[in-house]
Amino acid sequence: KRVGSATSLSSAVINNRLQELVKLFKERTEKVKEKLIDPDISSDDESPVASPTKAAPAAAPGPPSGGESEGDKPEGDEHYCEMLCCTFKHHPWLKHLKNYQFPSSIDPLTNLMYVLWLFFVVVAWNWNCWLIPVRWAFPYQTPANIHCWLLVDYLCDLIYLLDILVFQTRLQFVQGGDIITDKKAMKKNYLQSQRFKMDVVCLLPLDFFYFKVGVNPLLRFPRCLKYMAFFEFNNRLEAILSKAYIYRVIRTTAYLLYSLHVNSCLYYWASAYEGLGSTTWVYDGEGNSYIRCYYWAVKTLITIGGLPDPKTLFEIVFQLLNYFTGVFAFSVMIGQMRDVVGAATAGQTYYRSCMDSTIKYMNFYKIPKTVQNRVKTWYEYTWHSQGMLDESELLVQLPDKMRLDIAIDVNYNIVSKVALFQGCDRQMIFDMLKRLRSVVYLPNDYVCKKGEIGREMYIIQAGQVQVLGGPDGKTVLVTLKAGSVFGEISLLAAGGGNRRTANVIAHGFANLFILDKKDLNEILVHYPESQKLLRKKAKKMLKNNNKPKDEKGPPGDPLIIPPKADTPKLFQAALAATGRLGGKGPLAQLRWRLKELKAMQEAQVSVGRMAIWLCFLQRQVTALPRCVQRLSVIKGLSSSPIPPKSPVHQRSPVTSHKPRTHLEEEIFSKSSDSLVTIRVISTTQEDEEILAAEISEKEEEKEEK
Repeated sequence: KRVGSATSLSSAVINNRLQELVKLFKERTEKVKEKLIDPDISSDDESPVASPTKAAPAAAPGPPSGGESEGDKPEGDEHYCEMLCCTFKHHPWLKHLKNYQFPSSIDPLTNLMYVLWLFFVVVAWNWNCWLIPVRWAFPYQTPANIHCWLLVDYLCDLIYLLDILVFQTRLQFVQGGDIITDKKAMKKNYLQSQRFKMDVVCLLPLDFFYFKVGVNPLLRFPRCLKYMAFFEFNNRLEAILSKAYIYRVIRTTAYLLYSLHVNSCLYYWASAYEGLGSTTWVYDGEGNSYIRCYYWAVKTLITIGGLPDPKTLFEIVFQLLNYFTGVFAFSVMIGQMRDVVGAATAGQTYYRSCMDSTIKYMNFYKIPKTVQNRVKTWYEYTWHSQGMLDESELLVQLPDKMRLDIAIDVNYNIVSKVALFQGCDRQMIFDMLKRLRSVVYLPNDYVCKKGEIGREMYIIQAGQVQVLGGPDGKTVLVTLKAGSVFGEISLLAAGGGNRRTANVIAHGFANLFILDKKDLNEILVHYPESQKLLRKKAKKMLKNNNKPKDEKGPPGDPLIIPPKADTPKLFQAALAATGRLGGKGPLAQLRWRLKELKAMQEAQVSVGRMAIWLCFLQRQVTALPRCVQRLSVIKGLSSSPIPPKSPVHQRSPVTSHKPRTHLEEEIFSKSSDSLVTIRVISTTQEDEEILAAEISEKEEEKEEK
């Protein structure tokens, strides 16, 4: 037994090892095949990783020795949190900040660091634009706080200077279709631009006149000429934001507030020029000066009315100019706000117009309400899930390369998992991605029906679909989720093999990608090798799907004895070796047991043949009434001449008469070869007979052979 168990154990180990080797060879063959089909596939071999230094074994618990070096301590992962243990540690961002190297060239369109720098420049520009008029008109700048105002002013000047020296000279630009990144070329391009001239003008050192006329904020007015940085920041920020219309509304509102701010400053200056409280039109000097003047500016700019009438010529001229400017500025703001809101709601307006047109069409043709409700539901779900009714309208405007990049990011991970397309040319798959179209199905909508011609392949992007079958066609066979693919065999099936074999309905809302058979055929014209591979895979998959049906056989042929699986060859060799050795181990016992099973199977075969013969007898018995009738006719007409014998089959019964020896009457009939005898025995009771069938031993031996 020990020898047998060791042998079986070693054979199991060898078998497992052989299976592993076969699996490795198959994987290697597939990789080589993919490499030959698509040479651009990168190698799967990972780059060697540096092995970490092994920490010294931990010492026994106790106080560390004074001579222990820091290099002997194991290096663990650094941990940072807000607790006291981590308060005095250096945070990782400080280390990254120290090791940061400023780039030699900056892409102004995609570099987020440049957008952040523009934000600081715009903040400095807004400081000058908003506070220079306030410091000039209102008495908020005093000798007591002049140092605070000057500190912030020069900090803004420093930001302007850094923008000129560090950032603007490193901006990339396009010349002749090439992106220029050379330092000298970038610096020369900036020095020759209009922006450099405006940046120099806005930094004119007019502050030296402070020593002669005092600290007058109007001398800093050139700082407001750096408006080009403000508009550039708007463009870059709108390109980053997902909902740029919100920023546009805020910016337009800021324009309106700034115009009111400047108007309030001018009103206070006019009141101070005429004298505070000198007339009923000017500011009387009570309360918060800025709030009172801003309130007056709002009423004037919006032309609400209720303002006091100007008295002097200066007041009349000022009020007229204020009215004209207010009407013009307010109308411009209203028009710009309308454009911003209209652009923000353009998609919603288009969706509403399409839905209204569809409803009007359905009402005109008196479409049932159930269908109308499903159409409305489709419109609402498609709009809320995608933000548009047809996403292909946006992609049409893009060049083919950009459309391909978007399609790869959205659909490549799903399509690459389809077994039918694995091993095909990668460029063919890229071309196929551009032909996919998105379709939304409502709950319980039929995606495809059984028996219809299949012309599309479906890829589930979101939602679930159910495959129905069974006798009633309503049994859920399987539920497919996002990322699943079905209908791919119909794309390449030919000769009537492209009919749907089951019903597929949407379980809830489902968003599917569809690939038409026509589009795939147009693509495969340019990729003959992939076309051959796809045809071969489609035939193999179709054969596997139909294989169980072919093995069942016709429904009318009953399978009495099921087929028995063959004994594995390796097991047969082991049994043969055991028989030659004459051992009495487990294998010998198994061999003896198999002989018994074989004998039992042969007995079952003989029983099955006997059952077939009984079926034949049943057909013979059905002809007995006619035989009995013939015997009675022959018995009554014994004196009549006997007609010649008609040709009969070998198994046709030949009736014979036997004189009655007992009270009961016995009639029997034999076949021409005397192998089958059928007897009819009458009893004492009327309308009661006994039927008996006998088979000779020769016939049984013949059937066994």
